[in-house]
Amino acid sequence: MDLRAYTRQYAKQDNRLAALSYFGTFAVYFASLYVLIAYASLWYVMIPAGLVHALCAVRLYVLQHDCGHHSLFKTRRQNELAGEGLSPFTFSPFTVMKQNHNEHHAGVGNLEHRETGEIYTMTLREWNEASFGRRLFYRLYRNPFIFIPLGSAFTYFIRYRWPRNTVKYGVRSVLLHNLAVFAWLALIWAFGGWQGLGLYLLFSVIGGMIGVFLVYLQHNFEDTYWDRRPDLDPQLAALQGSSALDFGWFFDLVVGCINLHDIHHFNARIPSYRLRACHYNLPEEYAPRRIKFPEAVAALNLKLWDEDAKRLVPFPKRRRRSETGQTVTG
Repeated sequence: MDLRAYTRQYAKQDNRLAALSYFGTFAVYFASLYVLIAYASLWYVMIPAGLVHALCAVRLYVLQHDCGHHSLFKTRRQNELAGEGLSPFTFSPFTVMKQNHNEHHAGVGNLEHRETGEIYTMTLREWNEASFGRRLFYRLYRNPFIFIPLGSAFTYFIRYRWPRNTVKYGVRSVLLHNLAVFAWLALIWAFGGWQGLGLYLLFSVIGGMIGVFLVYLQHNFEDTYWDRRPDLDPQLAALQGSSALDFGWFFDLVVGCINLHDIHHFNARIPSYRLRACHYNLPEEYAPRRIKFPEAVAALNLKLWDEDAKRLVPFPKRRRRSETGQTVTG
């Protein structure tokens, strides 16, 4: 079966399912926020409510991502309005987020355009030729205890508002988005005071960290795909270069199936509410290798793309001198 013909069966928007996903997520988002702030003194209520709220924030971003591909609702106008409506709650100005992400899709798997990726990957050859300072910076950059929390703060609070992005994709939309964010934060402060606002921001950052972790896993695993033109194969870049995470159906539901990233990159018009069915009904010849949670965590140790072995590898072991004076690894 032709894979494009197969995926087109699922690239059909249904406004009823879209509205259920959109407004249903908002209902849980606002309810969990209310419980988080109203019962802040009861940690055994506050913490679960906060975690639910953080996961809802992830799902809202996934829905905004769908709107950016015009895949959630039927019409372009509906998707644009829905994406803008999500903007204050995801801290992501819709126009800039949409254009940045479309550039990522255009450059996925392309070693000559790694600047369009969400997380930069250095090749093993580049590492071996790099200066001490560049290696140190890259080590820090790829440390999960740094890039997950700082990457979350940078992405949602700085990157989308960076002047180059703002000027390139629309100053007016970013300024209006910022005003909406400030109005939303002021409303939370009026309801919950500084404590309520602090809790909201804390769990928003936690949601962002979950999102960054998922973004990392989408393209950083051992047998992912990178290449250079003219050898770059777009189908391999989409299917092999993007992961399929198997953390269970409930996880798929919570994160809007963004973890089934291979099929999404192959056909971005498939809405999140049809992505799981499309993925798990794939013809046998296209069935992907699905990554379980232990392998996903282990992938955090993979840092460099080995162009000869065509796989992602850890940092090389440090060299040391043996008692005979010869250089050895270990």
